[in-house]
Amino acid sequence: MFGLDATLTALLILCLLAACVFEFINGFHDTANAVATVIYTNSLKPWIAVLWSGIWNFIGVLAGGITVAMGISNLLPVEVLTDADIFHNVALILSLLLTAIFWNFGTWYLGIPCSSSHTLIGSILGVGLAYSFIAPDASASYVNWNKATDIGLSLFLSPFVGFSLAILVMYVLKQIIKNKTIFKEPVTNQPPPFWIRLVLLLTCTSVSYAHGSNDGQKGVGLVMLILIAIVPGYFAINTSFDINDYKHELNDLKILMQKIDTRSLAKPDSFEYAKMNSLMVDLDMKVNSITSFSGINKKEQFAIRKDLIVIGKTSKKLLESEDLNLSVKDKKVFKEKTSSIKKITEYAPKWVIIMIAISLGLGTMVGWRRIVQTIGEKIGKEHLTYAQGASAELVAATTISLSTSLGLPVSTTQVLSSGIAGSMVANKGIKNLQKKTIRNIFIAWALTLPVTIFVSGGLFIILRFFL
Repeated sequence: MFGLDATLTALLILCLLAACVFEFINGFHDTANAVATVIYTNSLKPWIAVLWSGIWNFIGVLAGGITVAMGISNLLPVEVLTDADIFHNVALILSLLLTAIFWNFGTWYLGIPCSSSHTLIGSILGVGLAYSFIAPDASASYVNWNKATDIGLSLFLSPFVGFSLAILVMYVLKQIIKNKTIFKEPVTNQPPPFWIRLVLLLTCTSVSYAHGSNDGQKGVGLVMLILIAIVPGYFAINTSFDINDYKHELNDLKILMQKIDTRSLAKPDSFEYAKMNSLMVDLDMKVNSITSFSGINKKEQFAIRKDLIVIGKTSKKLLESEDLNLSVKDKKVFKEKTSSIKKITEYAPKWVIIMIAISLGLGTMVGWRRIVQTIGEKIGKEHLTYAQGASAELVAATTISLSTSLGLPVSTTQVLSSGIAGSMVANKGIKNLQKKTIRNIFIAWALTLPVTIFVSGGLFIILRFFL
């Protein structure tokens, strides 16, 4: 497979299976976020709710795009994935995968809602930081801290957004809905009125789809990390990309660069301009004499990938500069052209997306009961009402969908759990929360990053000397 010997082929298959296991666990770990409300309000039978959620998670992965996936795969700079000894790359991938699986499974077993996103990000950061201790160039950064900061901010803010918006939605519902049935506890084993049932079904569907479109992309990004690390000659760039279109976009970007008056730029911006201009010339030389990307050797593919990633960072800094003397229209085109030439690295094969969609969809259909009980019974002191379920899921679906459109991973678990907590507070105040559950969720939230960083980093150091 991919020109690898039997040992490396077996390790590649093992890593791909581990990625599927992670996404499978992610599925049954996060199923509760979508189905808890429809189950605890008797809107759907558990097996129907879980099957329905699994289907919409599957659809969400297929239709969600790859923007979030690229954010995950770009967390580690190219240098970390270009070790001359490919077994070291395998050690890196296995370390972050085993750590993510261990923590996700452990928190599920204990019935603690925990963020799969936090788990994966912490595992990736851990191997990146560990690599910096043994890398030949100690001065280089082996974690993409700009991307890590954006993702970290997204994950940090999500529970506060979920909590606050759920309180607001509950307040609005109380003001505009006169029929108080929606604010009452469900009657045991009796389905709600049709219109309430329909609303809850729609919010369950929305959360399931949003979860698939966001969390599924994390699995896609993870698989792309595996492929780039172990078989880079096949996946560092999208070799099926039309090179003539690429040359055209590159030329348009060069023309825009020439419009910039460098005399008006501050010294840091002048440096970024010079760096981007140099990279553009380098890219032009690499592709000028070839007729397709498939003819480029592995080393050149990685060089192109690295250039494009740096161009993406540099162009962002230039566009944020107040001294950039381009018209609004030219700035817009500049951004579009930069994004366009980056498509050669920001891609995922169809079989990767389908594999992850199946893993997440199947995972969604099992193992849901532990977390459902926590969300439905143990966050608040009262039984989940129709309004509380709908409010929390509406907030979760909206927040996750917005994050996906911005290319940022967000924790479905954190948004939904904090939304449930917010809806409970909106009903009877802070005293309506079960302190023990909230404390356990907070501890898991606080420990996930440091534990996964430490475990994945330590495991990488150990495995590197055995593989």
